[in-house]
Amino acid sequence: METPSTGLDTPDSIAVALAELSARDPVIGEVLRQCGQPPPRRRDPGFEGLAHIVVGQQVSTASASAIWARLRALVEPFEPETLSRHTDEGLRGAGLSRPKVRTLRAVAEAATSGAIDFAELGGLDADTAHARLCAIHGIGPWTADIYLLFCLGHADAWPAGDLALQHAAGAALGLDARPDARQMATLGERWRPLRGAAALLLWAYYRHLRGRAGVAV
Repeated sequence: METPSTGLDTPDSIAVALAELSARDPVIGEVLRQCGQPPPRRRDPGFEGLAHIVVGQQVSTASASAIWARLRALVEPFEPETLSRHTDEGLRGAGLSRPKVRTLRAVAEAATSGAIDFAELGGLDADTAHARLCAIHGIGPWTADIYLLFCLGHADAWPAGDLALQHAAGAALGLDARPDARQMATLGERWRPLRGAAALLLWAYYRHLRGRAGVAV
């Protein structure tokens, strides 16, 4: 099977990627048999997409939606230059914490200065794109990988620090304990260059496990 060249943005591209992984790794084949093929999970790319992920960190889904709606109404059009013109007080009035205001300002500055080129990221390998994003103040590994996977559909993005993904990988591989981010980085090597497809499937597996009575994850 061919590795999908356009990323994980359609059911067909995910099917191709998972078929290749299943042929290489019986663990993936068994997980796919149990929970089925996951759908694409896409968000808008670019500055707005990354900002949306930052806003949603460490808050409930409902809170994230409310804060994002207020911020999106305040910053119109939602572009780096427009956000930069707002005061910290104005941005915090939308519900943002001080660290998130600093991060969004850093992202806006990187975009306007050319330090980050959102259009270029999709053509880079996952590790290089990850490093470019993490070079922005306030953007950590999880945020970078979630952006690559959900906003760009990058076939090899691997959010090693995601707790649900850790639980699912540990269960699928029969590990005695949930692997940490460092261990996940090593485990993910078995699924290169399609770690993003493995991640989508393992998230589906996590939901599958949570739905089974008496199974703790």
